[in-house]
Amino acid sequence: MSVLASEDVRVVRSGDREIVVVGTAHVSRESVELVRRAIEELRPDAVAIELDPRRYEALAYPERFEALDLRQVIRTRQLATLGLNLALAAYQRSLGVALGVKPGAELLEAARTAEQAGIPVALCDRDVRVTLRRAWRALSFWKRTVLLSSFSAALFERESLSEDDLRELRRTDVLSRLLAELGEAFPGLKTVLIDERDAFLAERIRETPGRRLVAVVGAGHLEGITRALEGGERVDLAALSTTPPPSPWTRILGWGIPALVLLSLFVIGLRDGGAVAGQNVAFFALATGLPSAAGTVLALGHPATVLSALLLAPLTALSPLIGIGHVTALVQSWVRPPLVRELSSALDDLGSAAGLWRNRLLRVLLVFVLSTLGGIVGTWVGGARLLASLFG
Repeated sequence: MSVLASEDVRVVRSGDREIVVVGTAHVSRESVELVRRAIEELRPDAVAIELDPRRYEALAYPERFEALDLRQVIRTRQLATLGLNLALAAYQRSLGVALGVKPGAELLEAARTAEQAGIPVALCDRDVRVTLRRAWRALSFWKRTVLLSSFSAALFERESLSEDDLRELRRTDVLSRLLAELGEAFPGLKTVLIDERDAFLAERIRETPGRRLVAVVGAGHLEGITRALEGGERVDLAALSTTPPPSPWTRILGWGIPALVLLSLFVIGLRDGGAVAGQNVAFFALATGLPSAAGTVLALGHPATVLSALLLAPLTALSPLIGIGHVTALVQSWVRPPLVRELSSALDDLGSAAGLWRNRLLRVLLVFVLSTLGGIVGTWVGGARLLASLFG
């Protein structure tokens, strides 16, 4: 039977061009076979794949993960993005283990089959970092908290899969299904994770040269991309590739809280004297430093990291440019640098509480998260005390 007769394949014709869109499940052995057959049977002029260069590198050359410069990641404030990437990869990998196939194997197979046949490959997805940043910006502070809490709880679930579950997973795009469920709970995420990517992928596929193309995409994008290709509406790729600026309220809070703290201390000093102002300074320092240090201890941070949290949290609380989590993560990565084998085992260790604390890379992430949470709590407690002294 021709691959064109498969229910996972759509054919879009425009003039003398033919685009064959193949929908796959990212942890399905059947999808690997379908992709290979589609390319070998149709012999397209080019193969477009739902990957960006960064994700392709991670799939094709997993050993390069071991060369990760963690300190550079921290200095460029990409640690949160790294953590979310690892969490998503761990979730998908756990399903892949149950199904006996490596996640993303069908995308890698598409690239390899095309290259062996001398067919050009086009990586058509948006940079995953842009997608994650746009998704994060689309959520309010409260929804970010709910999302992280829900995702953290789900990460450690060990629910067994029935045969029916496995059969369903084999014929669906697992990651797209997860993102679709997130989109239902958080409508802002659906726009970024599903709708925008459908439009982006369709435009990049349309731009790929050749009269006959094979496009390999997750099953969750199959219908959306097909509609976009048939509709012919063009989109601005540059607009979809930028990260929107923070909201005005974010800037106001970022600079307003430090300004309010300093102004309150100044007024208290003028009104009540230097001794009272000094007491409030000491309270604010302890209120911010102690919870941040406690979070670092809970993450089993190095004593030097704990000390940095205690001493520097009061200063970072007064700066919107850097958070205490970035400071403590950088210190932790210097005094306890991850071992090569721990970088390789990060995905396995992420699925268990013991592994989360044992793995040095994941411990850096824990230090980042827990010291940040402690710093946030301390800033609000210390700020509340200042306001009480100011108006009391």
